[in-house]
Amino acid sequence: MIVQDVINHLEALAPLAYAEDFDNVGLLVGNKNTKITGVLVTLDTLEAVVDEAITEKCNLIISFHPIIFKGLKKLTGKNYVERVVMKAIKNDIAIYSMHTALDNALQGVNDMICNQLKLKNKRILIPQSETIKKLTTYVPKDEAEQLRTALFETGAGSIGNYNDCSFNVEGYGTFNGNDASNPTIGKKGRIHTEEETKITITYGKHLEQQLLQALFKNHSYEEVAYEITTLENKNQNIGMGMVGELEEPMDESSFLAYIKTTMNTKCIRHSSFLNKKIKKIAVLGGSGSFAIQAAKLSGADAFITADLKYHDFFTAENSILLADIGHYESEQFTKNGLVAHLTKKITNFAIILSQINTNPVKYF
Repeated sequence: MIVQDVINHLEALAPLAYAEDFDNVGLLVGNKNTKITGVLVTLDTLEAVVDEAITEKCNLIISFHPIIFKGLKKLTGKNYVERVVMKAIKNDIAIYSMHTALDNALQGVNDMICNQLKLKNKRILIPQSETIKKLTTYVPKDEAEQLRTALFETGAGSIGNYNDCSFNVEGYGTFNGNDASNPTIGKKGRIHTEEETKITITYGKHLEQQLLQALFKNHSYEEVAYEITTLENKNQNIGMGMVGELEEPMDESSFLAYIKTTMNTKCIRHSSFLNKKIKKIAVLGGSGSFAIQAAKLSGADAFITADLKYHDFFTAENSILLADIGHYESEQFTKNGLVAHLTKKITNFAIILSQINTNPVKYF
């Protein structure tokens, strides 16, 4: 097994196409064709984590947070980022980061939080837009079924709980090849009319490369006519945050105590109590102040996130309970979820969970 094989499993879970534009995700250090000796999964890649990888004979570190976020102009070891990269390179250790790609994944960070809290009826809090695309193409009628099947096999044509979705219209296409053409149907220099099927199919943007490969491979024309458009539809399976429900309502004090125990946090900063039961919960791992309004609009009784500033708590406006449980605390179970996912996919060697607590925040 090589590094790319593990990457394929990770990107099936969280395609990098859905990471935020500001982010730096993917293979940050190393060669994708390197043969793997072991995999270590961590929340952050620190020097101690690289040392742990060396001890465990792991030459691939899967890190939720990217160790390289901004461009590196020098590698002199003057800060922890440079030292980590230098040590990884020296010891032939690859580093792969998922970050906001996993934040936006349906079974990603926020789903892991919901599972930890045992929430049900889960859905994305802020669905992404412009992630669904539409392909329209025209193919000889006799080739339509073969082409549709090939497109479906890439994962295209999936809408909610339905697969193999397409729209088809029969008509006539015309073309006239010039002297440099090499038509597979008809003769160059003559107008040809062909009975064709117009196929329209939607797909997630991360599938575009595979979709086009299937299109060209299974279309007989020398020049394939096709159109790609980006839809404004919200993608209900991709986006930030998640909303779910507790099995039974709790009073606010009991709810905060439940979070403290379940999320293993020593401190919860929260807004004023509303003197009502908590049932519907919005969650967003990491810094989530930007999603407060969305949490309120979702009808959530409480919003669990991190890194709220002083004035953010005012925006609760007596309509929602805001609970800041800490950045590390909100994401700490991510590495456990990744280990569980990879262990199911890869059975020929162990996927190792890092034992190092990388939380830079200490409590007195």
